[in-house]
Amino acid sequence: MLFGESTSYPQAEQLLGMCMEAGVNFFDTAEMYPVPQRAETHGASEEYLGRWMRSGAVSREDVLLASKVAGPSGQMSWIRGGPHKVDAANIRQALDASLQRLQTDYIDLYQIHWPDRYVPMFGDSEYDPCAAYDGAVPLEEQLEALGRAVEQGKNAYSLTCRTFDSGGLAEVCHLEGVALLAYSPLAMGLLTVRLGAAVLAVVAAVMAVLLLVKEAGKYLAPDGGPPGARLNRYRGRYAEAESRYGPRPNVVSAVTAYAALAADVGLSPTALALRFVLSRPLVASAVVGATSPQQLVELLQAAMPLSDGAGAGGAGEWLPEEVLRRIDEIHERYPNPTP
Repeated sequence: MLFGESTSYPQAEQLLGMCMEAGVNFFDTAEMYPVPQRAETHGASEEYLGRWMRSGAVSREDVLLASKVAGPSGQMSWIRGGPHKVDAANIRQALDASLQRLQTDYIDLYQIHWPDRYVPMFGDSEYDPCAAYDGAVPLEEQLEALGRAVEQGKNAYSLTCRTFDSGGLAEVCHLEGVALLAYSPLAMGLLTVRLGAAVLAVVAAVMAVLLLVKEAGKYLAPDGGPPGARLNRYRGRYAEAESRYGPRPNVVSAVTAYAALAADVGLSPTALALRFVLSRPLVASAVVGATSPQQLVELLQAAMPLSDGAGAGGAGEWLPEEVLRRIDEIHERYPNPTP
């Protein structure tokens, strides 16, 4: 989702090659990418993927390619004039354009990016009747237009966003045999924060929060964190992300608690966050992003299952039961701070 904005084609080419060498061959994109979205870069992420595949660096049949049709939005007039609806005509138009940019004749997994009807999403957690609108396209029409598309679910899922488990979606997906593609498993980088020794030495929660914000918090201080990090680089241009991942007290407290737990059990915060998501029974894959080889190497290392055989199979393949129990305790104290 960053190819074409913060990631140049040579950088993208290097990252994609590293992924294939490591055995990662599932790549997710969308017609609206990269983000933050703007007319000048519209479609660049798909174009980069298509250019890479056509370069001969990889065979098309060795890649699992996913893309998405954008839902209704008044903010992206450069996408099909709105886009206004996710009806059959718009799905066909969007799919044809994506295939052209990707330089391929098929997409393995094609998804609706967000619903045609009003639902709470992108940081909203409560239904607002006043925000509902008429004219939603019937689901039957959408399914017919998608044809043979494979049924998959895709929702944000991380240590700080577990609404999938409690909102009824988990039960429906289990009963219908639908897997979850968990996006933002690192909460846009918040869950990669490492606590310094000074923070770990502080027992009082208030002092821990203050030190985290001052010394170690990625994004959590107005001028803190790496200058190239997404929320810093595009501050003021990324309203949805800033509202969801902003430095609210419960967000800071939750991130602090998970980072302290990671340090206590000898894991990096990234490894704790990724392994938790991969331990969930309905998760098919975690959708992550990297803008540098260093980030990609850390992600690949963090996503490795336990090597000592403790709890072979199931959640125990990724994290010991005691760690999962402590994660649930933190979740009970700070439930879903980044919905």
